[in-house]
Amino acid sequence: MDGKTKTELMRNLSLIKSFSLMKKKLSIRVIFQNYMKKNFIENRFLMNSNLFSILFPSEKTRTDGLSFLANQYRLVFFVVFVAVGTGCKPKVSSDASNELPEEIKAVVVDTIKKAEKVSEKLEIPKLKLLEGLADTTFIRLADFSHDFAYDMRYATENNFLKAKVYDCAECYTRVRTAKALLKANNEFLENGVKIKFFDCYRPNSVQYKMWEIVPNPQYVANPVKGSIHNKGGAVDITLIDLEGKELDMGTDFDFFGKRAYHDNLDLPKEILDNRKLLKKTMEKYGFWSIRTEWWHYNLYAGSNAKIANFKWECI
Repeated sequence: MDGKTKTELMRNLSLIKSFSLMKKKLSIRVIFQNYMKKNFIENRFLMNSNLFSILFPSEKTRTDGLSFLANQYRLVFFVVFVAVGTGCKPKVSSDASNELPEEIKAVVVDTIKKAEKVSEKLEIPKLKLLEGLADTTFIRLADFSHDFAYDMRYATENNFLKAKVYDCAECYTRVRTAKALLKANNEFLENGVKIKFFDCYRPNSVQYKMWEIVPNPQYVANPVKGSIHNKGGAVDITLIDLEGKELDMGTDFDFFGKRAYHDNLDLPKEILDNRKLLKKTMEKYGFWSIRTEWWHYNLYAGSNAKIANFKWECI
């Protein structure tokens, strides 16, 4: 971190302190976001490190987490994220510190010391590499990218089955599917959005569970024949912006009705544009869609894979 950045950091810290003393008329969250957008968008801190998504995977937990940290750590919270995001520990230079009043300087120095201790405990998981892995290997997608979001509905009761059929929420795919997803998501990021998963690879034993609950091939694939989900080549997805807000696709995931059809053009332009962006980009990287489900995408190269019953460990 260069001297100019340090100086800017300390100025922002003094602002935060002032705002805190003024009964927090401006939230620390807003200050943090404004600072990060101003200083780190160019090196894609928010898109590549995606630290918020790692620590607070859903919009609700992110809001609650930020509120909690703001109350508990105040200045420490701000410095820790800047320190981790830039890959360095901020230290006060003599030139920069001379610009500050003694009272503020003492607060900043004390805050940075606390931040260094806290930041040592904040570890971003190191990403694994796909090189050397066979295309048919099953991998946990979160181990290879921090740029996805997850809302694994079948690990909850918030789905059309009204039942939890996964023991824990994980997104696994075969390597060939992961490669295509990573390419697609990189293009989405260039447009200020990214992929959010509702379902990924589905063990065939789970397909049997679903069939027992809803034995109707219109909604659930017969487990004897299986589905491309069981082959590790299908995903159920939507798009979210970099603040975690879902783009409006017209319906929720697993809505079975004409409003979810791709060929239903009797919808607001915003919804049609969002679906077009999702569909066009996914098709560009080797996926094809189902006419009746805007969220479902199959990888062409994964259609002929064998049905699998690989089960992941719940940590």
